[in-house]
Amino acid sequence: MEIKRKIYDELLKWKNTDKGESALLIEGARRVGKSFIVEKFAKEEYKSYLLLDFSKAPKDILNLFETEGEDLDTLFQALQTHYKVRLTPRESCIIFDEVQFCPKARQMIKTLVADRRYDYIETGSLISLRQNVSDILIPSEEECICMYPLDFEEFLWAMGDETTYPVIREHFESRKPLGQAMHRSIMKAFRQYMLVGGMPQVVTEYVKNHDFEAADRIKRRILRLYREDISKFAKGYESKVIAIFDDIPGQLSKKEKKYRLTSLKKTARMREYEDAFVWLDEAMVVNPCFNATDPTVGLKLSEEYTTQKIYMGDTGLLVTLAFADSDYMDNELYRDILFDKLNVNEGMLMENIVSQMLRCSGHKLFFYSRNDSNGHANRMEIDFLIRKGRKISPIEVKSASYRKHSSLDKFITRFGKRLGERYILYGKDILEKDGVIHLPLYMAGLL
Repeated sequence: MEIKRKIYDELLKWKNTDKGESALLIEGARRVGKSFIVEKFAKEEYKSYLLLDFSKAPKDILNLFETEGEDLDTLFQALQTHYKVRLTPRESCIIFDEVQFCPKARQMIKTLVADRRYDYIETGSLISLRQNVSDILIPSEEECICMYPLDFEEFLWAMGDETTYPVIREHFESRKPLGQAMHRSIMKAFRQYMLVGGMPQVVTEYVKNHDFEAADRIKRRILRLYREDISKFAKGYESKVIAIFDDIPGQLSKKEKKYRLTSLKKTARMREYEDAFVWLDEAMVVNPCFNATDPTVGLKLSEEYTTQKIYMGDTGLLVTLAFADSDYMDNELYRDILFDKLNVNEGMLMENIVSQMLRCSGHKLFFYSRNDSNGHANRMEIDFLIRKGRKISPIEVKSASYRKHSSLDKFITRFGKRLGERYILYGKDILEKDGVIHLPLYMAGLL
């Protein structure tokens, strides 16, 4: 089964706009589908292509980028001979797959682009880690885009449904309820998306027979791969990275989801763990969400990096990580989500899926938290803040049965004139009430 991805259109736009004046670098977590989509693109959009997988390339090929950096004719001749591919100037593409394993090839991008013979696409995971860039000059000729797990629309495409999401978009734009029957049907599909997640291998496995257990096995393999990467690439502080990673479900299951280092060690301080948090972020395994202490200015300007929430980059992986030491049959989240019986702690999945959808839509993640020991009236926490034009929009994630939104009310009272639209994302249909737009969870990706 071939999974359709939106990023294909971004690759096409780059090819038609830049016309060889830049190389395209696609960053993303491991197993997010970078290599597949790039090879598919090269196969369909070029006369020929050459794929160099640096994680498997023999040593004599790697050495070419050390010894033949100034002699491009010799380099291209050697690559074509080894890979048995004929390259045609301006009609062929060279792919540097897993380019982090050959930093010198990445450094050569400046020279290769200036030569103008071919187009170049790079893919990489862990590409921003210090050891992968410490000895090279990063080329300014790179156009960089990030690739994420499948969003809900792509998941529906994989399930053979290309008609539902345009209806969702239409109702989002008109703010008209979808009606009980349609909303229930979409929520059923969305619950499957929460459980399966958006990693292409997992989705492919699930689509075959709608078998959650088979999908869970693939997710466990991916989680093992992430742990192996941590052991291999986080040298010197791998135990701290593993500790943070394994504790994500526990942290998110609490009412207050800010990451508490004291749960790892009572004397833990951010300066000891800072590199570990950065590693997980740069590996794109997690989506960090930072506290913006003053939402009246640029969110980044008031970012308090020591106070953050750590969401998993893929919610399906979070479901499996939460029960990593248990058998699939013991994972209560599958049953609770399918039958819409999430308890308060399991609301972590709803926040995580919203964080994932916002990130896929291009938003950096921020929240607002205020604790005032002088009065309960001044305490508030807003799950997410996003910028829409010149305004900041607050977002609260609620269960379908929620009764009040006191933090949002306090936030509006304090910052009201400077805010854009106010949102509550929950399990019910569209509703506008008291100046707050209530949207079903599956519309988070449209914000």
